[in-house]
Amino acid sequence: MKNFSGVWTALITPMNDDESVSYADLESLVERQVKGGVRGIIPVGTTGESPTLDTVEHLEVIKHVCKISGGRIPVIAGTGSNSTREAVHLTREADEAGADGFLVVAPYYNKPTQEGVFLHFSKIAECTQKPIFLYSIPGRCGIGIENDTVLRLREKFENICVLKEAGGKAEKVADLHSRAGDKVCILSGDDGLTLDFMDNGAEGVVSVASNIIPDVMSNMVDLYLKGKKNEARKISSELKDFFKNLFVEPNPVPAKFAAMKTGLIKSDCVRLPLCRMTEEHQALLTSTIKNLNL
Repeated sequence: MKNFSGVWTALITPMNDDESVSYADLESLVERQVKGGVRGIIPVGTTGESPTLDTVEHLEVIKHVCKISGGRIPVIAGTGSNSTREAVHLTREADEAGADGFLVVAPYYNKPTQEGVFLHFSKIAECTQKPIFLYSIPGRCGIGIENDTVLRLREKFENICVLKEAGGKAEKVADLHSRAGDKVCILSGDDGLTLDFMDNGAEGVVSVASNIIPDVMSNMVDLYLKGKKNEARKISSELKDFFKNLFVEPNPVPAKFAAMKTGLIKSDCVRLPLCRMTEEHQALLTSTIKNLNL
């Protein structure tokens, strides 16, 4: 893979009411993504509830997604951890399972320095030749991946080539793009900021909304990349409430509810400490879904 632009779906992990993984629903979700024209899929990231899947389940989901995808679209496996050893282990195992690349979140909770962040990602990059998507989300991790660190990693490792930026700052995107050019593909980590980030040099999005509307999200980003920015912005404007209400509670709780309400999965079950949405927020998201005729 050389071109990483477009829509990458941060795939939910569907579960049965007993909290076991629903592999039947997972298969139908992957098929929907393929038909929806997304650039690729990302299983077992934060949206895939990686914090509450054990290691065996984590790798089993990756294996199933790779098998279902069958090479039709790239699979970028979530293999991040706040333990460097665990992240290396997950990356190696996912590599053997057939993943096409890896989404690796900044080490959370430990709050390392940027030197520690650099060394963490260096160890992971050394264990594979496949592409690595750096994932900076300071709101969840307590730290971000600074642009200087991204550039330093990119200079040393050819396979570190993408940044998923979920820090909410378009100026960070603009700064990195001006310094890195086409050496680093920047992807928005927030559906609602996708076009703002693309105005500043991003080339697409790692999307939660595309679990529900892969075709619409793909069309929006494709229009922008083809220079039809006003048409893309019209779609983004129409989806504004949907983007907002998909995060009315912690991700992926609303996304799973929306997937259930639209008939994509049987249950909106999430594992503790996440829990199902309040009735008030269920009504809000249901209304949003109806307004969009989903």
